[in-house]
Amino acid sequence: MGMTVEMIPGKGPSFPSPLSSPDDMSRLQYPVDVKASLGYVMKAITLTRQRLDGRVPLFGFCGAPWTLMSYMIEGAGSTTHSKSKAWLYRHPAEAHQLLDMLANTCADFLVEQVRAGAQILQVFDSHAGILGSHLFSTFSLPYLEKIASKVKATLKEQAVPMVVFAKGAHYAIEKLAMTSYDVLGLDWSMDPQLARSQCGEKVLQGNLDPCALYTDQDDLRKKTEEMMLSFRGYKHIANLGHGIYPDMDPDHLRTFLRAVNSYRKS
Repeated sequence: MGMTVEMIPGKGPSFPSPLSSPDDMSRLQYPVDVKASLGYVMKAITLTRQRLDGRVPLFGFCGAPWTLMSYMIEGAGSTTHSKSKAWLYRHPAEAHQLLDMLANTCADFLVEQVRAGAQILQVFDSHAGILGSHLFSTFSLPYLEKIASKVKATLKEQAVPMVVFAKGAHYAIEKLAMTSYDVLGLDWSMDPQLARSQCGEKVLQGNLDPCALYTDQDDLRKKTEEMMLSFRGYKHIANLGHGIYPDMDPDHLRTFLRAVNSYRKS
């Protein structure tokens, strides 16, 4: 959409020229031709799919509109998200306009990922927990649903499973389960049994604490088994409860994966 994004070691995504006010939305490029602007992503997906050679399914993903909006306004990660939340209170019409632009762009991006070879899609709302029930229902949930509906309508007969992951949104599990997504991702602080009681037969994904990978490998195997047991009896995609950290020992991730496979085969 025309904004410069830099990945700064130890800091993460950084926007040197964030949106300071709704007037700055005039700087954005919209609509977006994602095939032209993100063609390198599609090439990477196709190459990865070829190299995987059917061994495991390939996830495609994008950030959710609210999470992306927050980065665009805050300029980086934030503990309070006060600048972006201020838009929701001071400039609700413009916030909805920006979120709608992002939802359409995200949907187009995910569709192209599928066409490039992605076999399952996930939408990450990593900043959902900062909103609370009312703001989430007003400024996040409708745009999450718009993405899923638009992707499924565009792909039509090409049924691609979709996962929605709203970190920290304990209050929204039941509402998220009613969306068009096929899978509901849980973060590590969410109780799988409580989530199950709120979302019926919806497939769940998660939810080992990423920091558990710092423990010794024997303890990690135990914690992974405990996590698997907590989802027992229902369809489940084993995963961490959020992203993996950059300083993680790959051998510990390998131990986690092997523990999941061992449990699955037992």
